Amino acid sequence: MSATPAETRSGVKSEATFLAAGAETLRNGYVLTGRNMRHVARIPGRITTGLVQPIMFVVLFAFVFGGSLGGEDYRRFLMAGIFAQSMVFNASFTTVGLANDLQKGIVERFRSLPMSPLAVILGRTTSDMVVGVATLVVTALCGLLVGWRVEGSFADMVLAFGVLVLFGFAMSWVGATVGVFARTVEVAQSAGLIWLFPFSLISTAFVSAENMPTPLREFAAWNPVSAVATSVRDLLGNPTPANLPQPDTWSLQHPTLYAVLSSLVVLAVFMPLVLMRYRRLTRG
Repeated sequence: MSATPAETRSGVKSEATFLAAGAETLRNGYVLTGRNMRHVARIPGRITTGLVQPIMFVVLFAFVFGGSLGGEDYRRFLMAGIFAQSMVFNASFTTVGLANDLQKGIVERFRSLPMSPLAVILGRTTSDMVVGVATLVVTALCGLLVGWRVEGSFADMVLAFGVLVLFGFAMSWVGATVGVFARTVEVAQSAGLIWLFPFSLISTAFVSAENMPTPLREFAAWNPVSAVATSVRDLLGNPTPANLPQPDTWSLQHPTLYAVLSSLVVLAVFMPLVLMRYRRLTRG
């Protein structure tokens, strides 16, 4: 049975309304991203922390641990892990930033404006993603100084950093979830770190998982951080040293696909969770 002209017009109108609402959300998110970036620029310590932290890890792992783990070969292996870890740790800034807005009542001002709740969170996660991209650039420059090189093609390099940015964006929504549940900056600062260290370190980002206890080895093999690091190594042409064998699992045999799927799953789970909690908070 064909649709009547009235039903057709109603469907077209509903679709147009949905598209208009989506476009408005993106515009509001863009405005709030600019607001957050200006706020970051006024706090030099925020930028310094975000940029110095990965440099510290590069120097620490490359020269303190690198000598016993493979020297120059390990430094080339290391950089993909540093990139992946940087994207994970960037989520802590989302946690603290969102908790700070909630604690200071800034979100209450946003609530009085005709904007989608999604725009508020999107503005926060997008601005932190921009900072994350700057972190990747600085980390890459530091890596070049310690002997790391890109051996893959330009297209592979673009894909590698695309995987990292998508993963970082997904992690920022995890950070946002912690932020809306923590609410206060003090709780957010501690809660935001509780999951970061085990999540990034129980992986193959820096070491082989072969000598880990079986539960940890399985976790490391299927940890998205491991897949992201392995994907970046493969795409950039950075070989894995013979003394650091990787688990023979589907996740690490198809690391790019698994990394992208993991990021999309994280977004599908945590975006609704953040919005649900945010709406509950702003309703009082």
